[in-house]
Amino acid sequence: MADPARGTFTGNRGIIHRPDGTLGTSRWSHRHWLICALTHPRGRYHGPMPDRGWTALFFLDEAVALSAGHRPCHYCRREAYHAYRAAWAEAFRAPPDRMAMDGALHAARVTRARAQIRHEGDLDDLPDGTFILHDGRACLVLRDRLLPFAPSGYRGGVPRPSGRETILTPAPSIAVLRHGYRPALHPSATAVA
Repeated sequence: MADPARGTFTGNRGIIHRPDGTLGTSRWSHRHWLICALTHPRGRYHGPMPDRGWTALFFLDEAVALSAGHRPCHYCRREAYHAYRAAWAEAFRAPPDRMAMDGALHAARVTRARAQIRHEGDLDDLPDGTFILHDGRACLVLRDRLLPFAPSGYRGGVPRPSGRETILTPAPSIAVLRHGYRPALHPSATAVA
């Protein structure tokens, strides 16, 4: 869904737009779903829907991108990539390569029918940076609060309840968050937390 808010990160799932810049039915063209910086490391800009260039997706922050099944880019976000990879190695007791991480994330984020995989979990056990569904709204888990998501920022945090909830963030990224990875959050997260 298009929204004028651009957020703090862009995402790459390959070329998924038509020549006229509109989206078709495809939502990815490869398994490497990346969280990229808004600016290219070499200062290049190709526009959001160039011919023969990847389709830019925009995320409010890194927690939103993780919940969509993306991981930090090795090229433009090298430091975040290495921190994510180190937490992955601790969580799964094996040093991963990009292909292994992307394969595991792909299996955990979408079904063969292209539906998002959601799972249930105990809210008391979820790490900061996780996204859940609470009262029908996507919310960020942050300390003792749930922060409802909006494309332009988080709004009106509520106290974090106990009990089971539907989790949106794929299980491998939950494990990475549990083992010390700290996603970059939108400034509105600290304003309402």
